[in-house]
Amino acid sequence: MFCKIFALRNKIVFVCSYTDNIQFVYDEINQRRQFDQTEIIFLCRGKRTQTFFSGTGRSVIPFETANIMAMVRSAFHLATARLIVVDNYFGFLSVASFKKNAQCIQLWHACGAFKTFGFNDHSVAYRTQRARNRFAAVYQNFHKIVVGSDAMQEIFKQSFGLDDTHFVSLGVPRTDLFFDRLKQDDISKTLHQQSGGKKIILYAPTFRDVPIDDGRFGLELKEMENALKDNYVLILRLHPAEKGRIDFNRENNFVIDGSKWSSVNELLLATDLLITDYSSIPFEFSLLKRPMIFFPYDLKEYVRTRGLWESYKQEVPGPIVYSTDDLIKVIKKESFDQQKITNFSKRWNHYSNGYSSRNVADFFEELLLKNTDEIK
Repeated sequence: MFCKIFALRNKIVFVCSYTDNIQFVYDEINQRRQFDQTEIIFLCRGKRTQTFFSGTGRSVIPFETANIMAMVRSAFHLATARLIVVDNYFGFLSVASFKKNAQCIQLWHACGAFKTFGFNDHSVAYRTQRARNRFAAVYQNFHKIVVGSDAMQEIFKQSFGLDDTHFVSLGVPRTDLFFDRLKQDDISKTLHQQSGGKKIILYAPTFRDVPIDDGRFGLELKEMENALKDNYVLILRLHPAEKGRIDFNRENNFVIDGSKWSSVNELLLATDLLITDYSSIPFEFSLLKRPMIFFPYDLKEYVRTRGLWESYKQEVPGPIVYSTDDLIKVIKKESFDQQKITNFSKRWNHYSNGYSSRNVADFFEELLLKNTDEIK
């Protein structure tokens, strides 16, 4: 994959499938004079990510595309970068042969996990040995993985088959947003003006392989509206792949389309009550110490087809319900265990304390200063 004839350069290549983590790290290093002479390249999977990082003014190249020129440019930059920063599983790493002084850093896109992935994904049992070898090759090319907690490190170790030497406890960069009180107050004020001063419930269900339609995302909207409209509004945040499957125009002011906001974390800053199922959103939301309800209405089927860690029911920091009726009862009763939320946050956000972007930038700076003899 990587051509040995090219010398390493003072270059960071971000390989992006999401925006938040890499955005926070980029904003930090972009303010530092130490990185003034560092070339920065964005290789972006998906048009949304490509459009987002185009605003930086840096070189942005479509990644995992059929465009031959983009593929050649991507290969060149990956071959010559001192740091390659990825935020997801990328197949190219299975054939990557990094030079001695190049480092691949994994900035995983979640702070915690209820769903299994990597070698623990249920589908792995049905894969060929060749496919399993390919997965292992990808994971072995993560020189370092940034983690926000020892709990997540243990999950990575099992999921990727890696030992402790592959991890750095720096915190998850995008969680810095949850320590920004000015931004939190500004977003909360704006959204609560839109809600007419009513409390905001955010429903953010996990993406399912079976497409969602009006009858396949668990909630009975009309029932929720009749019971809660005097005191609440409901923001429905569906996966981008499901956008447009719900006709929000036919709903009244109780239901708001959450896809209008590019960042779900910004929505969380103004959310008074979160409803979700198997998503990783609760791990970050717990930093705000606000209540949440878990609505895994298809739990048995999801466990069978997708897979959850065995501790799911014990781990979640809020009531578990399986019907809209029970959900309404819990909301009205306000039966939430604040201490459980606090303990959950301490367990999963131990190293995420508002300075994670700075910590990661310090780490990158240290890596770029090491072993510079091969760098052009």
